[in-house]
This record gives sequence, C-alpha cells and structure tokens, in this order.
Amino acid sequence: MIIDAHSHVHDPLDRHIALLDEAGVDRAVLFPTRPHPERATDLAALRRELGALDSALAGRGDADGYQRAWRELTDALAAHPDRFLGFRSVRLDRPAAEVAEAVHRDVVGQGLRGVGELTPPPGRADLLEPVLRAAHEHGGLPVVVHGFAPTTAADLRTLAGLARRYPKAPLVISQLGGLNWMEAIELVRDTPSAYLELSTAYLVFAVRLAVAEIPERTLFGSDAPYGDPVLARATVERVVAPGEVRDRVLGGTLAALLGLA
Repeated sequence: MIIDAHSHVHDPLDRHIALLDEAGVDRAVLFPTRPHPERATDLAALRRELGALDSALAGRGDADGYQRAWRELTDALAAHPDRFLGFRSVRLDRPAAEVAEAVHRDVVGQGLRGVGELTPPPGRADLLEPVLRAAHEHGGLPVVVHGFAPTTAADLRTLAGLARRYPKAPLVISQLGGLNWMEAIELVRDTPSAYLELSTAYLVFAVRLAVAEIPERTLFGSDAPYGDPVLARATVERVVAPGEVRDRVLGGTLAALLGLA
C-alpha cells in the first residue's frame, strides 16, 4: 500500500484525487487547512492565500477560520473514506485542559487517525506538551507537527525532548525539518518514538541520508498542494533501491503505525 503521509484538503477535492491516481498513491493522510494556495490563479491571489498561511505559522487565527477548515476536512473524509486518513488539528493557544479535551472530543471521539498538522509559533514548540500528553494517555495517538520554517532548530530539540517524555505517542516531524534537516535526522534517529516525514525536501541527497539513517521511521509525503505526490514519490524511488526499505518508506511503516497493516 502506498500512503502519502502529508496532504491538505484541496479545493476542488477532485483535483487531489486525480493527483493521487496519477502518482499511484492508494491513500493519503489528510489535514485541515486555512490557506488554499491551489485556488490562486495569479501572484496577487497567491499572496492572499499565503497571508493566511503566514498567520497559521505564526500561531494566529480566528475561530471562524478553524471551524471552516474543520468542516472542509469532515466533508472530504465523508466524500472519499477509502482514500483519505483523517487527522485533525487542535488549537495550541488554549489552556492545557481545553487542549486535552479537544483531543478527546474532536480527534478520538470522531474516530480520526491522529492530531495534526500542528503549527506552533517559532520558539514555542513547548505548546505541544498538552497534546502529546493527551495522545500518550490515549494509548499512542500519532501527532504531526510542522517541521519547516518558521520551526527552528531549538524547536526541533524541544520536540525531541517531549517525544522522549511521552514515548507512547508517535511524533511525526514534517517536511524533513526544513533548513534544519541534518539536526532533524539526528534527533529523530536518537528518539525512538519520533518519525521524519520527507516532503518539500530541497536537496535530493537529504532524502537519501534520512532513509539511510532512519530506514524504519521515515515516511513518504507530498505536502500537497504545496508539493506534488508524483514528484515526491519519484524522489523516494530515485534514492531508495527497490525492496523492503523502499516499501516501508512509501507506506509500510505508516500502515503499521495507523493499524492498517
């Protein structure tokens, strides 16, 4: 089974399904999203959408924006339950008790697969602690966190420390840790409950080295619509020889993590 470990709700949804079909991807982890860069038809429109992304990455957002994104996710999962594996974000700007309740009510209670993609403001990866504690207490709910900028190297170290504190909760660092990819590889390698998702890699040999160092905890992902499932899969297949390790990266590891295998 080929599983894209990182994608966001598309508008229109059929465009995403077509991309998955073209890439030969069986299923995709689907996160809610407030920005929709795929809607843009010119640079001005893209700037508007990326303004919403900047707000999300800075930890800002209005309640209506969150609710709209969560409704889009619910509709997408209902439309294609055979293709999408739903994850839901929770707000990190709430008291710890409210965060824990949101994990219980909105993720576990809705039968979703995990929590994510979480985007703490730069320097505030510590805000994930209530989420990881709740995921740990729920027996090992996966948690996915944004790994590219503005996430910092210090944030990655904080995340690794939290993962060691709550080892039952698999922590997935996305986008290969962005500009801090070497440190991300080392931290995940040395943190047994952490995983590294490979989307948006800007150096092909970074993917090769990540898989070589962590063959059992690296995950193929596209970060669509920011990335492309066809290109992301081709990158993995370019640098990882056919066989067991490639099969694990392209979906076997995630299938086991989510209880699909």
